[in-house]
Amino acid sequence: MKKKLSLLLAAAMVFSALAGCGPKSSGSGSSSPAAASSASGSASASTPDDTALPAEVNFMVLSGPTGVGAAYLIDGYGADSAPADAPFVLNTTVASENTEVTNALVNGDADIAAIATNVAANLVAKTDGGIQVLAVNTLGVLYILEKGDTVQSMADLKGKTLYAPSTAKGANPEYILNHLLRENGVEPDQVDIQWMTPQEITAQIASSDAGICMLPVPAATALLMKDSGVREALSLSDEWDKLDQGALPMGCVVARTGFIEENPEVVDAFVDLYGDSISFMSDGNNSADAAALVAKYGITANEQIAAKAIPQCNLTFLTGPEMKETLEGYYQVLFQADPASIGGAMPYDSFYYGVA
Repeated sequence: MKKKLSLLLAAAMVFSALAGCGPKSSGSGSSSPAAASSASGSASASTPDDTALPAEVNFMVLSGPTGVGAAYLIDGYGADSAPADAPFVLNTTVASENTEVTNALVNGDADIAAIATNVAANLVAKTDGGIQVLAVNTLGVLYILEKGDTVQSMADLKGKTLYAPSTAKGANPEYILNHLLRENGVEPDQVDIQWMTPQEITAQIASSDAGICMLPVPAATALLMKDSGVREALSLSDEWDKLDQGALPMGCVVARTGFIEENPEVVDAFVDLYGDSISFMSDGNNSADAAALVAKYGITANEQIAAKAIPQCNLTFLTGPEMKETLEGYYQVLFQADPASIGGAMPYDSFYYGVA
């Protein structure tokens, strides 16, 4: 599956009529409206001499760890950077909210997107099979941080105030936290969870002599860099592993089923090249370049945070049966805790791309 980003995929060039990019998209991967306007067009168009143009793929990623693995791909396959005989060019949007991405998938403004795994399960239920998951791209990225030294285990959170990002409510982080609390003898309502923005959490912790919060990378990384009095109390990935119930897949890449059916060669090429991008971004030998790319496309706040956060992003690339097995194990845990967390039912086999 893994190949270098090269010209070997020229044979995958196809004609395809795709939906126009959303208002924030751009062929180069930036969110500049001007760049988006210049990159728009139909994949089925041809030059006067009928030379085929590569397919345009409207691609969306979330800022933060779910989007980190795509930075190399975004940089190499934008409208201004793709090889002349590339199988596709990307019109990329970096979003801050899962809802922004899911709305774009439902409306057809996005063809392929990186989103949270529980959001993907909810979306396939909502759209009656309208999306498929191509790969798992991120494992656990959640941390409990403390200014103080009172939390050594999940059980120690009982009776305490925990600041948590509002974007986590109703998403993977809340379900993971609740599950880990219950498995350690604590009911979620025994913890005073205060939902705030990451910026509010950082300000609250920085201005206090003590405090406990749950944050994902890179927000956790930024707080540790900002305040030397804050320590990593718990890795929720480590706490999950203690339960011996499989991996903790938090991020994935999905595509619209209609887009897959109309553009199978493009999707296969994308999956291959996305795998190469994950390899580049997770290779420590590329750390400086990887951090620069993440900052360039606004996936993290700056290059310094990116450099420290990328090793903690738990990047992975799982496809086919391994992807299915990993996600089903996780979805089963969520379903048992709260069926609504994954749309009320386990996804059908057809949800998993490349699995017969």
